[in-house]
Amino acid sequence: MTPLEARARRWGGAFGRTGLLMFFVSFLAFPFYWMLITTFKTTQDLHDITNNPYLFNDPPTLHHLVVLFEDTQYLQWLANTGLVGLAVVAITLLLALPAGYALARMTGAWAQTLGVAIFLTYLVPPTILFVPFSRIIAALGLQDSLWSLVLVYPSFTVPFCSWLLMGFFKAIPRDLEEAAMVDGLSRLGAFLKVVMPISLAGVLTAVIFTFTLVTQEFVYGVTFITSSASYTVSVGVPTFLVRGDVYFWGSMMGACLIASVPIAIVYNLFVDRFVAGFTVGAGK
Repeated sequence: MTPLEARARRWGGAFGRTGLLMFFVSFLAFPFYWMLITTFKTTQDLHDITNNPYLFNDPPTLHHLVVLFEDTQYLQWLANTGLVGLAVVAITLLLALPAGYALARMTGAWAQTLGVAIFLTYLVPPTILFVPFSRIIAALGLQDSLWSLVLVYPSFTVPFCSWLLMGFFKAIPRDLEEAAMVDGLSRLGAFLKVVMPISLAGVLTAVIFTFTLVTQEFVYGVTFITSSASYTVSVGVPTFLVRGDVYFWGSMMGACLIASVPIAIVYNLFVDRFVAGFTVGAGK
């Protein structure tokens, strides 16, 4: 191969990789661009089918954000979502960490079967469970309370996170714990001081998954919460910004953009650990 051909091949490979990367970046970033441009477009610009939907045909406006913050309780919904999300994350970790570790260290034929059985409970549709959950919530007197969501949401976050963490804990050699226990640590001490620091990627994966699931859940939120002041974002936005056949697209996109950007930032900051948690947990 001549030097000219080698250089052409290198340049071709570089352009190919750059083009492929730009395609995927554009594909993944497009929803955020669409939400951003829709948030600041005028209503006339949005509804005029002769206009270019990807550009501002009229000067940008803040009207949709004014409607979102002044005509709805959006800030309260954000606070409710954050409160429920943090509480559910804490409960999920409190239950899923010991469950996943116990399943990973169990021996015998029942260990894998029990792990699969726990994961299968995550696959039960919420539409089947919300009726019995409604009876439980009514019996406890938690109707129209955020605590009803804190009680119900772990029913589908704990099974999945237990299965995920089980796979991750299996990837950690038992020899590390045994060596720590030989040095004088108890089983709990070895778990806290040896296993947990190594398992931060898996724990972070469980945290991100749990919080994301809470922010987008709709069925239980609309079933157990009736007052607008107690809504979460996933319930309040479609309830108040869709009135009959009228969709407040600008305000809806603004609400979705504000709620999704923090989660997207967290994903990007910890993407390496997040991917490691899923791949190790699934591969082992």
